[in-house]
Amino acid sequence: MLRLLWLFAVLDAVLLLDTGMLFPRESSSRELKELSGLWVFRADKSPNRNQGFERAWYKSRLGETGPVIDMPVPASYNDITQDSTLRDFIGWVWYEREVVVPARWITDEGTRVVLRVGSAHYYSVVWVNGEKVTEHAGGHLPFEAEIGSLIQKDRIHPCRITIAVNNTLTLETLPPGTIQHMNDPIKYPDGYFVQNTYFDFFNYAGIHRPVLLYTTPKVYVDDITVVTDFLDNTGFVRYQVSVKGAATATLKVTLMDKDGHCVASSNEASGVLKVVDVKLWWPYLMHENPGYLYSMEVHLMAADERSTYEDVYALPVGIRTVKVTNTQFLINNKPFYFHGVNKHEDSDIRGKGLDWPLIVKDFNLMKWLGANSFRTSHYPYAEEILQMCDRHGIVVIDECPGVGIKDIRSFGNASLAHHLDVMDELVRRDKNHPSVVMWSVANEPAAEMQPAALYFKTLITHTKALDPTRPVTFITDSNYARDKGAPYVDVVCVNSYFSWYHDPGHLEVIPIQLNAQFENWYGKYQKPIIQSEYGADAVPGLHSDPPMMFTEEYQNAVLRSYHDIFDQKRKQYVIGELIWNFADFMTAQGITRVVGNKKGIFTRQRQPKAGAFILKERYWRLANETGKLPPWTKYPCSL
Repeated sequence: MLRLLWLFAVLDAVLLLDTGMLFPRESSSRELKELSGLWVFRADKSPNRNQGFERAWYKSRLGETGPVIDMPVPASYNDITQDSTLRDFIGWVWYEREVVVPARWITDEGTRVVLRVGSAHYYSVVWVNGEKVTEHAGGHLPFEAEIGSLIQKDRIHPCRITIAVNNTLTLETLPPGTIQHMNDPIKYPDGYFVQNTYFDFFNYAGIHRPVLLYTTPKVYVDDITVVTDFLDNTGFVRYQVSVKGAATATLKVTLMDKDGHCVASSNEASGVLKVVDVKLWWPYLMHENPGYLYSMEVHLMAADERSTYEDVYALPVGIRTVKVTNTQFLINNKPFYFHGVNKHEDSDIRGKGLDWPLIVKDFNLMKWLGANSFRTSHYPYAEEILQMCDRHGIVVIDECPGVGIKDIRSFGNASLAHHLDVMDELVRRDKNHPSVVMWSVANEPAAEMQPAALYFKTLITHTKALDPTRPVTFITDSNYARDKGAPYVDVVCVNSYFSWYHDPGHLEVIPIQLNAQFENWYGKYQKPIIQSEYGADAVPGLHSDPPMMFTEEYQNAVLRSYHDIFDQKRKQYVIGELIWNFADFMTAQGITRVVGNKKGIFTRQRQPKAGAFILKERYWRLANETGKLPPWTKYPCSL
């Protein structure tokens, strides 16, 4: 009884958000129309970047406003052409697509038609047939608008969708940045400006995830929230279904196993489903059957004086628990050790655009490596990636775009309000993913500044109120004694690059400095620690013995030195290690970067460096020590 009361209390907290953002899925009542492919594109290169609004480009076909080009969606626009000004463009760009909408979507008054954008960087305004339908601040997260009434006004012509996207970063955006105007006519052209950023990855822009139309009935399932627990061999799925479009509706909630057998059901909008002989969701390499998912099907029936409505939505559900002690991270009450990677959504040509072949390749490489986890550095990844994590048992630290908060002006009220909104959207989107075990609210902020104390106390407290079921952290590189945010986190996540950014070339300092780092952080806060970043650049094929910086041998030596200390501390309070980085990635041009950041253990084209084999050997050894593996995986590292 106490466990059930706890589930009710937790679910009430999770339901602070009042609108849903369910991932679009086809069902007997819902249809999808993908709009991926070629869109018409134009960058607004006027001096003030505002000509498109001044001349209302959205009121007519984009091709009638001036020269346009083809642009693939989803993709970043930066690397698609040979135009360097477009690669580095800052300001408004315009996309357009004409869509033939099925006639039944238009004529059926009982059908909603919704336009959804998976993500666009960073500020977006959307029009349909010249009428504004929505706008959205921030990248990496979805937004949508109901457009049925607009397409019903013109049933003859195709539906014209126009999306304006602006990648300008300010001190109040996430991530923050500044625009610097260069006014010296001796050095710079008239009106010249640059975008300054405080992060080390390329500021790709455009429509990065799929755009689609989908339908629901007028009365529909708007949101579902699940919180799971178990006791002995019985699982508990506490759920809440939100319905929009009617005051009352009849619901049937059915939980089915992988074979399609019903294991629990209910006729209520909220309640607890009890699962006998429960199959828990386990991480990869921790159990012989990782990533087990049930399917919760919600069947809605409603009626009014004009019609009856039926809606069906199926949500994958993994039953698992997450707890943190002062020395351990527990999944299903068993100690879990993060041996994983940091990643980026980054690839040749596509930039940050959703790329299914690359996603599948990366999952194959992570499993080959023996990685059981990754962090979504430094922003939320595509929902499709989290769905893969759910199915494969890959554990996720889900990070918001709070990277590069370095200027004291970015700790103001406006910045905090936007940061809170972003966390609302992130939790709303990802709350039901069993793979997501922790929220990260920022990466390497200037946490030693005095305003950071109230800022992060507010932010972390807010996130815990949104979701009390998961721990909250932020990623720090600050001095342990002066960090203003660390008192409020559940897990301390520390980035350090000894012998690289500090004491470059001196491998001998790693053991003493890394040991001191762990002792100082744990001694002050008594919280478990994850080494959330460590590593060294390695240019593939560059060799030196004795090791020198930027060679593969130096990267190997750094990894081995860190691993020696990890092995000492993981027996005490270190609960994880995440290499920086999984693969090389693009950055802005600069004297410390030769066509991007080379700290990957794989190249940008996903070929292994020598460090990948060191990490693979280590991760499989860790898995064999701490996991419960099927016999065929218990082999020496000779995959």
